[in-house]
Amino acid sequence: MSASRIHDDRITIDVWLQYYVTPDFLDPVRKIAAEFENRHPGYRIDIKGYHFETIVAEMREAVLRGARPMVAEYLCFMTADAMDARGPDSRVLFTSATQAIGGRQEILGEPVVVGDIVPGARDYFSYGDELPGVPWAASTPLLFANTTLLEAAGVPELPRTWTDLEAACQALASLRNGPSHGICWPNYGWFFQLAVAQQGGWLADHDNGRSGSAESVNLASTEMLTYIKWWKHLHELGNYLYTGTPADSANNTGKAFAESIDAFARQRVAFALSSSVDTPRFVQAARAGDFSVTAARVPHNGEVPYAGNLVGGDALWLASGLDPMTQDGALAFIQYLNNPRNAADRHKATGHNPITRAAAELAAQEGWFEANPIFGIAAGVLDQGNDSLAARGALLPRFFGIHTAMTHAMHDVLTEGADPEQRFSRATADAQRLLDEYRLRNLAS
Repeated sequence: MSASRIHDDRITIDVWLQYYVTPDFLDPVRKIAAEFENRHPGYRIDIKGYHFETIVAEMREAVLRGARPMVAEYLCFMTADAMDARGPDSRVLFTSATQAIGGRQEILGEPVVVGDIVPGARDYFSYGDELPGVPWAASTPLLFANTTLLEAAGVPELPRTWTDLEAACQALASLRNGPSHGICWPNYGWFFQLAVAQQGGWLADHDNGRSGSAESVNLASTEMLTYIKWWKHLHELGNYLYTGTPADSANNTGKAFAESIDAFARQRVAFALSSSVDTPRFVQAARAGDFSVTAARVPHNGEVPYAGNLVGGDALWLASGLDPMTQDGALAFIQYLNNPRNAADRHKATGHNPITRAAAELAAQEGWFEANPIFGIAAGVLDQGNDSLAARGALLPRFFGIHTAMTHAMHDVLTEGADPEQRFSRATADAQRLLDEYRLRNLAS
């Protein structure tokens, strides 16, 4: 892409963003784009929205047609796909944001903010010493707790380890007219990743795909099976509520999370694991149910050293081969999206965590965290980086398919009594097949 597309004598920056439920999720971003255009009258920002689970396929089809955006958003689980993406001429589709910025402090007058990105998000999206894409939405798994029920059950503090959580669930079980179960969470791939990462385990070779493209996966590692057996044990004790929906598709993922949050809202459970993005939904549930809610870092396996916390989110990727004026316009828009005011407002509106420390500080100065302390919990977790490559999580292509292999295996363990080791060995074979097919296709192209 050597030349810009011109519209009304302006350089047009095509920006493809993803939404999670409905396209109007992107309305605030379109407003920001209009503000950017007023600041930079030589540019036009053209935003198109795609569902987060279809944007990679849409991108692939666009490339085959000879079209592609200047800026594209990829969910964290698609990072490896973005890094590997090639055009029909076998050239990479995206260029390193670090290299494109080139050490500049501002671009077209917009301050460069990548150096201030919160450590958790920076570490996840880093590859070596570079940021291939610029993080702009960050989240982390959290433990949400009904403190009204916990106080009634005599649980003095939130659990830090699996053992603590099991003890709290047992205390809740003895509570008269208490919840039917202690805890629930969706059968979703992110939580498998988290448990393995907390223990310092790996899903794949080459340092989880962070020191080279992954060639083999292992979903039946010691760390994974330790987690699966504990989860199964919690379920058999009646402490874990499984709603029965494996998060194996876009529709089922939304349904699984909604069912878990609904169980918490109806006080069928006192604990729930979910994304920090869901914090507003838990706050609303507590308000409607007249109980108190708080949150904490997800409990870990206390029998092994704690390696770190997994994060999630999205990054913005810059197309390669842009002419200098178009590239600078795209980079400037990315910085503007992430400036403290816009990032703080995005946090308040969506539940995504402030992507930079300056944005978090601005929200704090405005009294946001004092008035809404639960929102500051995830911000504090993300402000801590992960020195452990294992705790940063895996960079794997076809990650949604690998998630499906894990969720289907766990569904069988919970509902059919499948042997964890045998079933997750089968899941490993399914995931390896996906990875092999991906590698063969890429080698062929």
